[in-house]
Amino acid sequence: MSFIHKQLLIEALRFALVGAVATALHYGLYLLLLAVMPANAAYTLGYVVSFVVNFYLTAYFTFGTRPSWRKLVGMGGAHAVNYGLHLCLLNAFLALGVTEVWAPLPVFAIAIPVNFLLVRFVFKRGKKAKRSEAKRNKAKRSTTKRSAARRRSNRHRVTARQA
Repeated sequence: MSFIHKQLLIEALRFALVGAVATALHYGLYLLLLAVMPANAAYTLGYVVSFVVNFYLTAYFTFGTRPSWRKLVGMGGAHAVNYGLHLCLLNAFLALGVTEVWAPLPVFAIAIPVNFLLVRFVFKRGKKAKRSEAKRNKAKRSTTKRSAARRRSNRHRVTARQA
């Protein structure tokens, strides 16, 4: 197994673990808050808290990056897109005749990998840009060093011819 495939597998497993923790936190908070507030409010508050925890765990544990406002907005956008995908797929499977009990299962099978890719893009795009820039800078430095060496070498040849 190549290094890239191994790293992707590790990230996917960590992503699944973080997702399980966030889901358990969301549901647990929902059940606790249900005793003191309406269901929609409890569900929303649980989702918001689990989203914040999910964001930090995803940053530090899953992808090994530092959290930032840009990543938070990006992850929020990824989750908004994913939530829309969930709803579209659920309604599509219901329209195809899949029962309400079973319809979420194929939705999860499709939407969770898509969410992984979206969130991975949010957390990894900065690293790729930095690596590319570092490679370009290194190439420039080595080209500059070679050019300087050629100029010194040419000066010695000219000086030797003149003598």
